[in-house]
Amino acid sequence: MTAVSHKVICVGEILWDVLPEGRYPGGAPLNVAYHLRQLGVASSVLSAVGDDPPGKALLRQIRDWGVGADLVASDPLRPTGSVEVRLAAGIPEYTIAEDVAWDRLPISEELPSRFETLDAIVFGSLAQRRPHNRRRLLALLDACPAPLRVFDVNLRPPYDDKAALRQLAERADLIKLNDEEAAFLLETPTAGEDLENAARQIAESTVTDHVCITAGASGAGLLFAGDWHWVDGQPVAVKDTVGAGDSFLAALINGMLVQPDRVQYNLEAAARLAAFVASRDGATPRYKIMPDGAVRPTV
Repeated sequence: MTAVSHKVICVGEILWDVLPEGRYPGGAPLNVAYHLRQLGVASSVLSAVGDDPPGKALLRQIRDWGVGADLVASDPLRPTGSVEVRLAAGIPEYTIAEDVAWDRLPISEELPSRFETLDAIVFGSLAQRRPHNRRRLLALLDACPAPLRVFDVNLRPPYDDKAALRQLAERADLIKLNDEEAAFLLETPTAGEDLENAARQIAESTVTDHVCITAGASGAGLLFAGDWHWVDGQPVAVKDTVGAGDSFLAALINGMLVQPDRVQYNLEAAARLAAFVASRDGATPRYKIMPDGAVRPTV
């Protein structure tokens, strides 16, 4: 773990991923926060857990990682979130528990003072499945002066309302999604055949300068202020892909904060980290980044 540089808050679901081989802390915002912290960013999560043993265990793990948990509420009425993850050839399928703690995020009506000094705020789509969360988040984004607002699209049917997705996308400076999500948003089955064109359509329709579309083993592309950048996928022995996209996003955010002019390098660094995570069990393996940019596992 490198020295802390920038400050980022990740808003949304935190939960337990229940995989065939065990239980892992998860939720896209938490995964992104974990990898940001590994990369040297002072990351925090804004979420909620139940006032129950799984919630207490999750908070201990978050703090052990060095991720800020002071914006995580303890809900006495709802249980801690969980997701049953089934793997088919390494590809996850999800069953998401309903009416859990993160369905009522502790977003204040007034902007917390710490949001005034943020470098970035990251928000996803799944935690907006309830109107309460969506209303509060939209108000927060309208008031938040963070220079980088990142929308991480994570479509989990039936939580895939297009109108809500567009509301969130229009508040973002960077939109990150995969090729299937791009096709869904554009209402076309062919987005994967021309990711650059898909990214440009999304950027134009949402008035967003930066759009990143990942395409699994094929690679990933980034539309950055009008220029298209691409990185091919790296061959890797996949254990599971849970959290690989979250690590990709964390590395991309870190690059945009630390060295925004090195766009292609940042995209390649994101792809390297995602490939490493896909080669390990779970979404949050331990690792360090070597001077040459390689990712090495640590105990």
